[in-house]
Amino acid sequence: MRWFRRRPKAIASAPRTAKAELSQETLSAPERPAATDPVVAAQRFWARWNELLPEISSALGDREPNRVEHDLCEAVAAMHPELHFSLDRGQRAIYALVVSGQEDPALRPYTDAWKAAAPDADVLWEFHDSVPAVPDPDGVTVNLAGHRISLADFRLGAEVDTAAGVVDVTVYHPSLSELDEPGRSAMTFLPLDATLGERLAGERLRRVVTVPQEPENAITLREFRELVLRLAGHDD
Repeated sequence: MRWFRRRPKAIASAPRTAKAELSQETLSAPERPAATDPVVAAQRFWARWNELLPEISSALGDREPNRVEHDLCEAVAAMHPELHFSLDRGQRAIYALVVSGQEDPALRPYTDAWKAAAPDADVLWEFHDSVPAVPDPDGVTVNLAGHRISLADFRLGAEVDTAAGVVDVTVYHPSLSELDEPGRSAMTFLPLDATLGERLAGERLRRVVTVPQEPENAITLREFRELVLRLAGHDD
């Protein structure tokens, strides 16, 4: 469950130079200069987080997260105006705070410093410096423009460039042709990011295109994750 996030910028569908994510709310924050020192910016954020935490806990407990969205938006923008964030259900904790630079190298020092200064995860909160993969993409269904789109029904074609360590991907789902262009673009990238996580997807995916028919030798999202993890040298 995602309550809110700052909306990413619009994208093109291929090559994968940017990404799309569905959002429930668009949050506005005043543009401001980024702090010159990422470490100082991170320390200021966590000081502000500690000030806001009682109100955040109360708002989430009351199922009224909108009460704290403005303050959180300002706190994240104070680190750098191009950062994005979301409050989600946690995978191990109850809640998760994600602050992401969408794999922009210029923003990595800010997310690295933010994560390094983060409190230890506990039963209530976990913290991520990129959008994490979901444990099982086959269990995810997205409601979009009147369509219920199960990620289990996606089929992918994957062409591996071993020398470069990247994959070119073709994406098929029977409902994609029924969506408008923004929806189709979002639902092209969302399953890949949900399957791999934002960081691994940004590192290993090169060209990503939607196709009107199921590719030959198509694989599922879970099989695709295994392929990319092997390419990246991960055992699991």
